Amino acid sequence: MPDQISNPECALCNKLACSSGLKENAPENCPMAGRSDLMQNTLQEYEDKMVKAIACTSARVEAEGYCSWTRIEEIIAFARRAGYKRIGLAYCIGLRREASRFNELMAQNGFEMVSVVCKAGSVPKETLGLSEEAKVRPGRFEAMCNPVAQARLLNEAGVDLKIILGLCVGHDSLFMHYADSPVTVLAVKDRVLAHNPLGALYAGHYFDRRFK
Repeated sequence: MPDQISNPECALCNKLACSSGLKENAPENCPMAGRSDLMQNTLQEYEDKMVKAIACTSARVEAEGYCSWTRIEEIIAFARRAGYKRIGLAYCIGLRREASRFNELMAQNGFEMVSVVCKAGSVPKETLGLSEEAKVRPGRFEAMCNPVAQARLLNEAGVDLKIILGLCVGHDSLFMHYADSPVTVLAVKDRVLAHNPLGALYAGHYFDRRFK
């Protein structure tokens, strides 16, 4: 039987008992207090060879490049240390220039690259039952984003690591659902904020009005 059920609200916590190691300071709704059974059982998962390798490699990359490496440098270091050779890139067609440059950088660093664009298959949006009003440009042909095909094509290619670049909200979820190997994100798409979605939080004095 699990111990006391809690609904974690870590985002509202300022005690940071988890980070300090002072578990006795944990609030009542802390998962360390309310679900210690789950936390303990979770540790067993890290005995899996692949899980442990990813966790340890990630920690080493974090320590070495902390606050000095870009995301791209972190991905290169992580992939190298994990022994990944074949890398899959699933990207949004709107970021095709960025995808091309990233693909080039990875190839220059010795990785074998496989890439699939979001519009692969050229399937019309009407196939999903969408109306003209649901198109970005009504009255014109629009291919649906096809994250399932992206994932399956990269699965078939046997890539060691899959990288997402700019897939739409929801489409990225489907891609991760169908991916059969580890997935990481290079960047998310936010055309309004130059692909920096956290800008909306930093500029809360302006964006809070829009969110409400």
